[in-house]
Amino acid sequence: MRIILAFLFLITLGGPAIANDERTANQHKEDPYKHLKLFGDVFERIKVLYVDELSDEEIIEHAISGMLEGLDPHSSYLNDDGYDDMKIQTRGSFGGLGIEVTMENGYVKVVSPIDDTPAYKAGVEAGDLITHLDGKQVMGLSLSEAVDKMRGKVGSTIELTVRREDTPEAIEIKIKRAIIKIKSVRHRIEGDIGYLRITTFNQQTSPGVKKAIKAIKKKLGDELMGYVIDLRNNPGGLLTEAINVSDFFLERGEIVSTRGRQEEDTRRDIAVSGDLADGLPLVVLINGGSASASEIVAGALQDHRRAVIMGEQSFGKGSVQTIIPLPDNAAMRLTTARYYTPSGRSIQAKGIVPDIIVELAKVEAVDTSGRTKESDLEGALDKSDGKNGDDEQENSHANLSDEAKEDYQLLRAIDLLRGVSLYNNQNQPVFADNTRNKDKDDDSRDNDDD
Repeated sequence: MRIILAFLFLITLGGPAIANDERTANQHKEDPYKHLKLFGDVFERIKVLYVDELSDEEIIEHAISGMLEGLDPHSSYLNDDGYDDMKIQTRGSFGGLGIEVTMENGYVKVVSPIDDTPAYKAGVEAGDLITHLDGKQVMGLSLSEAVDKMRGKVGSTIELTVRREDTPEAIEIKIKRAIIKIKSVRHRIEGDIGYLRITTFNQQTSPGVKKAIKAIKKKLGDELMGYVIDLRNNPGGLLTEAINVSDFFLERGEIVSTRGRQEEDTRRDIAVSGDLADGLPLVVLINGGSASASEIVAGALQDHRRAVIMGEQSFGKGSVQTIIPLPDNAAMRLTTARYYTPSGRSIQAKGIVPDIIVELAKVEAVDTSGRTKESDLEGALDKSDGKNGDDEQENSHANLSDEAKEDYQLLRAIDLLRGVSLYNNQNQPVFADNTRNKDKDDDSRDNDDD
């Protein structure tokens, strides 16, 4: 810190003489020393005149934070504690409420609550605007300051005041802080469908996806019809993990391209041959809480027509942040590039639009027992007890979990996969017969020519 301050004072006191030489050589170039002198002047006035006494370190940290956070909502300064928390989070375990947040119009906006965390269980939803923390205004705080206030001793309670779209009154939500242990990949069997829920992209994600697919294959074998990859409310994470997961389902082609000002920030990532799903149909579920790395996966699989994207439009975070270490175990998170889908689409502020839009809805059974059927008519041909059709309709979702039965978007994904699989199975013999007939015709023509 003394080195930084000495540098600033050197600029303040000795800057003009140096700057004169620079102006002589580069009269048309912008003079950075003029701005650094202004910074030094402001620093001195804060140190002497501010109502409360601040240390040099505090003033410099505030200055750096303001410089970065003024760029965009995702650039920020990480002091010693913040940098350690970030490293722990990428490994999959950290303390807090369990929400991914950003800033919007001075308020903290929830990008997504993380599954099975205190915030998720308390009812926090993607899109919520947090206006107060324990009754105190969020307006005026930086994102890092707000996040610091939401962190606290494990077991302690915090009250969030949130504004929610289509809800006129503010909502008060009490949350007990806890150690957040993220299991980034969960899986289960839904009848003849493999279901993968990816909650975040951390260092556990790609190994978890491999393990889940292996377990599903072992369980279902030849009965497996396809996979649902659930990325709803997945706030993103590590770019490398998003690339790995996309590559698991692609045989070839570009996965994502990143384009920045520096050559090292511009690159194209290409898929390596090998599809873990063996070409079976995929449906990817997304919603407004799907951001960043989730959008990379959805965009890559959509552009290559490898999966049907279903659900609601995603969040629209199409920028890449680089963690740059600084002295004294600090770091800065800096936006260094934008990323683009294989077709060249920028996701930034646009998001991924699903191939099939399915809005969140509540599933309720409708009683149709009173309807008259052909089998109910007196003297109907081939009359039976009429129960077979009813049984088949009732049993179409009978082998699904309770979670799936109550999840309208997931039910539509499962129905789509079964429909695609049924269509492929019904048409495969026709295509095979046509191929064989074509071969016979070709043989016959060869014989005639002879």
